[in-house]
Formats: sequence, structure tokens, C-alpha cells
Amino acid sequence: MFNKETYIQRRSELKKLVGNGVIILFGNNESPANYPANAYAPMRQDSSFLYYFGQHRDGLVGVIDIDNDEEILFGDDIDVEDIVWMGYTPSVADLAAEVGVSKTAPMKELTSYIKHQSSDIHFLPPYRHDTKIQIMDLLGIHPAKQKEAASLPLIQAIVKMRATKSAEEIDYIEAACDVGYAMHTTAQLLIRPGVTERFVAGQVDGIARSLAQGNSFATIFSQHGEIMHGSPSDAKLEDGRLVLCDAGCELNDYCSDHTRTMPVNGKFSQRQLEIYSIVEACHDYVLEVAKPGVKYADVHFAVCRLMTERLKELGLMKGDTDAAVAAGAHAMFLPHGLGHMMGMDVHDMEGLGQIYVGFDDETRPNLEQFGTNCLRMGRRLEEGFVLTDEPGIYFIPALIDDWKASGHCKEFLNFEKLETYKDFGGIRIEDDILITKEGCRFLGSKRIPYHPKDVEAFMANNNQ
Repeated sequence: MFNKETYIQRRSELKKLVGNGVIILFGNNESPANYPANAYAPMRQDSSFLYYFGQHRDGLVGVIDIDNDEEILFGDDIDVEDIVWMGYTPSVADLAAEVGVSKTAPMKELTSYIKHQSSDIHFLPPYRHDTKIQIMDLLGIHPAKQKEAASLPLIQAIVKMRATKSAEEIDYIEAACDVGYAMHTTAQLLIRPGVTERFVAGQVDGIARSLAQGNSFATIFSQHGEIMHGSPSDAKLEDGRLVLCDAGCELNDYCSDHTRTMPVNGKFSQRQLEIYSIVEACHDYVLEVAKPGVKYADVHFAVCRLMTERLKELGLMKGDTDAAVAAGAHAMFLPHGLGHMMGMDVHDMEGLGQIYVGFDDETRPNLEQFGTNCLRMGRRLEEGFVLTDEPGIYFIPALIDDWKASGHCKEFLNFEKLETYKDFGGIRIEDDILITKEGCRFLGSKRIPYHPKDVEAFMANNNQ
């Protein structure tokens, strides 16, 4: 939690950007896992509520009346029965005072407060069903229509503010990245033939829960690296295969997100090394080209051209590089974007609408072309942006079969050779970067091993 003045200043800036009306920021409630008393834990507060009101307790709603320069925290104090089970919790008034809000009210008064407003009501697109019900009760808007009814001025104001990270926020992200280092190096030391995917992933998750608030997203750990979100299974790690680990944590409400791909037996084969070195080069190339004023879409396509050139050297692609990338042939191997914004959410502010977070009036998404339609970040970079750098190369048997059958991009792809890679899996290398005044840098005080010799040397420690 930041100091009181930070939240006061943030709300003041939000008022200026939105201009008029009443802003409602809904905090989250407990979310039952399988019955009411057994909730998912720990409770995850809404990020925008946290950004402006700072409190993690469930059952809170923050209201900012711009026209009357008034701020109210709505919520109910807990009773003795709750204290018996959960322990003492500060009053709503005490929570409000911690973030510079002087006025509070019980939740039952929110309805009458909103119904007496004649000004515009600004709310964000809801993503939880209980919040949708609250909005329907307060404003009479059916849940199916709430996304389109959400306030664009509020969305744009919050994106503008949260996209640029302060020095304090960057410190928190750096700390989360350091926990990410512990998570991934733990995995690298445990990986060996015969160990199950679930066991290694469980140890990774344990680090996140031990050293931070928990995971920033469900850990991806799989020998099927060609599956973008491959969940850990009971499968045993096999000698000669690659295993991909994509994991991160939340610490002080800020996230980390890293990916590493390792040889199960600790040594890359020649074929694995050939593909890995391309991903490694693409990952490192971002540091050369990403800087303020450059569109991240241009960085993405610069990486795609480099990848295409290198795949041509291996005989997997052919033809003119620029024409191949324009046609989307590279998406056979890289069907996602180079990265996404990161901060309080691992896909920062994605719930507000990716078109407002990763794009703007100048840079629009291309939703028609396979691969390019998954580009989450395309807009011009600014100092203080935090985003991921995560190129990958994947050999997806179903995609190979589909494109081969239709002849899609056949002038740029060597389908005969692709057939021999159907058992390869996939490789991704991901780090978190900060856009600086003159360029960019990786976040975190320690670098998770990713250069092939470093990976092999580090993994050798698991046999000592």
C-alpha cells in the first residue's frame, strides 16, 4: 500500500481527466469455490479500485463525485460473529482515512445515493457476475448491455494513468520479478526425467505463495510447449523433450511474468538448439529496438522478420521475407503477439478493453489476419510503460495439417520439412521490460538463465 497522498493525488488526477459526473469503482467480493463459506483465497481485489482506494477488504465501493468534489467509501462494518471467524477488521471509516477519504456510508445507502444523482454515472466494464447484478440493481442496465454502457472517458482516463508506472510502482514490479527468479530457478533445478509436470509446477506455485501474495496467473508448465496455455498434468518428464514454464507472482499488488524453456535432460539437442537460438535472438533484439516513440507493433514485426530470416536458413520458410510477414506466414510459428502491458494485472487493464490498453486512435488492431489478431500491444511506447517481451516458436500439428491442406502461405512454408517437426513442441522466452528515457531494460535484479550454455550449466546443479 502506498502513502495516503498517493491515493489523494490519483483521485484528483482522475477527476480532472474525466471532467464531470459521478465515478463508481466497485471493489470485489469473496468468490465461492464450491459453496458460500469456501471462497477462493486469498481474495483478489479489483485493480482499479486498489489503484484509487488502496484497500483489499471485500464488500467496498468507492464513489467519486467530480461535480461536488466529494469522495465516499461505501461498505459495512463487520459484526462480532464475523470477528469470531475472521479476526478484527478495521472499520470502513478507518480504511477510508488511510487513503484520504473523509466520508463513508453503509452499503444500503448506495442505492439511494445513486438514484438521486442527476449527473452522468461513470463505471467500468464489469467482469464478475455479482458486480453485474449490483450495476443492474443500481442503474437498471441489463448485464448483457453493461460492457457497451461502460464509461469510455473513465476507461481512457484510467488507462492513461495506470499505463505509466511511477518509481514506486517500478520498485514493486522489480521485487515481484525477483520472486519470479526464485520460481523459475526452482523449476530449473527440479526438472529431470521421471518427475511429473504437476510436481514441478506445484513447487513453483509454492514459491509464489511463500514469498509473495500468490500467482499472477495459473502456472503453465508442460512438455507440450506448442500449447499456449498448457496446464501441468500428471505426465512424467521425458528424456529428450523440452518443457516450457510460464509463471509469475503478485507482490504488493504488482505482477511478474516470465517464461523459460528447458531440455528435460539438461542438454539441448542440436535440433532444439537451432530453434532455441532463433527465439533467443528475437528476445534479445527487442532491447535494441524498443524505445519511446516506437510502436510496439513495429517491434513485433521487426522480430517476425528476424524470425523469418532465421527460419529460412533452416529451410522451414522460404521466399521474400517482407512478403512472408505481410501474408502472415510467420504465424505458423508465432501465432501470438510479442507482448502485453503489465502492472497490477499480468495482462494490465485487459478487463477495460484491450483496444483501449494496447491500441489508440493512431494504432488500430488487425483482427482479420491469423496471429496478428492476437497482438495485445501495438501503440507507441512511452517512458514508464512496463510490458512483456515474449517471442516463441511453436510447432502445432493441427495448424500444420490445416495450412498444408488448404495451401495457405505455401509459397513461404516448407510443409515437407514441417512434417518432421510435429513432435518438437514449442519454445518461448519471456521477460518483463521497462521503457526508459532512451530505450528499455529488463526488470528484476537477477536474470533467470536463458542463454543455452547458462541454462545447461544451471540445470547441471540438480545432479549435484
